[in-house]
Amino acid sequence: MWLGIGAVMALVSVAAGAFGAHGLRETLEPRAMEIFETAARYQMYHALGLIAIGMLARGVKHRRWLNIAGFAMLVGIVVFCGSLYGLALGAPSILGAVAPIGGTAFMLGWLALAVFAFGGRGSPAIDGIRP
Repeated sequence: MWLGIGAVMALVSVAAGAFGAHGLRETLEPRAMEIFETAARYQMYHALGLIAIGMLARGVKHRRWLNIAGFAMLVGIVVFCGSLYGLALGAPSILGAVAPIGGTAFMLGWLALAVFAFGGRGSPAIDGIRP
């Protein structure tokens, strides 16, 4: 599941980046363009994280920490990147207050992946798979 979701999020990130570069560059202020590009970049980073999670999950019996990591990264993409895309396109500035929630979700996702890697239930150490 995470592999597929990650692939779709990567696709959307590339499409957003292309749209920003070719469709918005002439209409957005430089700061708004920078915000849009940050959203597309962070979406791609975390799409790649989701793809890695999906690949890791294939050989693991207990996927609790991987599922937590995947869910947190997906929430981060929707909340963090979504709020930045909105801000760049002219949404009310109050939306900027939502971005840190998405950033926190990103950090929790990477933390959950680290717990998995370092020996949490469902980790390679427990399931006998070498990282």
